[in-house]
Amino acid sequence: MKTIKIFAFALMATSGALLTSCGDDESDGGTPLPPIGGYNSADEVGASDLVAYWALNGNGTESKSNTNPTATTGTTWVSGVKGQAANLSQGYMVYPSIGALSAGMTSFTISTWVKAFNNGATGTVFLSLSRPNEWAGNINFLAETGWQPATSDSLTVKGQIVSNNALGWQDSRNTIKASPEDIAGGHIAFPNKIGGQWAHAVLVWDGSTRMFKVYVNGQKISNPVWELRGGDDSPAFAFATPTYPVIGAFATAASGNPVDAWDKPMTGQLDEMRVWKKALNQADINALYELEKAGR
Repeated sequence: MKTIKIFAFALMATSGALLTSCGDDESDGGTPLPPIGGYNSADEVGASDLVAYWALNGNGTESKSNTNPTATTGTTWVSGVKGQAANLSQGYMVYPSIGALSAGMTSFTISTWVKAFNNGATGTVFLSLSRPNEWAGNINFLAETGWQPATSDSLTVKGQIVSNNALGWQDSRNTIKASPEDIAGGHIAFPNKIGGQWAHAVLVWDGSTRMFKVYVNGQKISNPVWELRGGDDSPAFAFATPTYPVIGAFATAASGNPVDAWDKPMTGQLDEMRVWKKALNQADINALYELEKAGR
């Protein structure tokens, strides 16, 4: 009888341990998830060089500087990739100047989740760092949703810089279709069929190599023929100041002075927008995509 009692007690203790272990694995206090690309969360990617972060989790606060928008139009909040997201209906958010986004960014990376459709009429601006009295900012990240028919699910994602020196205007984007002649010249098409879906878009300017690249969902999609910008004697990228960030529009549209009918605020959704003062590499961009996709 004594042996049976000891066995029963041991069985109960073992079962309790198993139950406790299973419960911990399924709770916030359980075994940590394995790293992705060496990181436990998206916040760790390039952390020392992150200069701006908009979680867009029910508000427009830029959390690195604790800066709130001075003007918000056509913006509501919906379920996003991670928590809530900004839902823009010809909407935008305008911010005062943020010091970390005004200087020292001879290289940069911008990352955001976006859901947008082609509309056949206007572009879709994710983020613009304005220039005084100009529609195109120092840095512009957008989708050229006005080029493709509204029925197309292929999006052209584009980056554009306007340097306040001889480097001048430079841009990079994906090519949706390439002719045989283009292909023979080194062009590579990337249809990028993300229209109406959440997608992770990243823009990278490396000032040391003058390489300008666009990534979507962890893959490089920019046409390689357009990635090397400027000449060997080109100066480093330089801001025109004063400058301030605008999410969802060019500064001209947000100020009520659009330059033409195509200059309209964004209709679509944005989430988890980040800016770094360095060029992230392919591995970090892919890790960021996988981490944020997993809600981490």
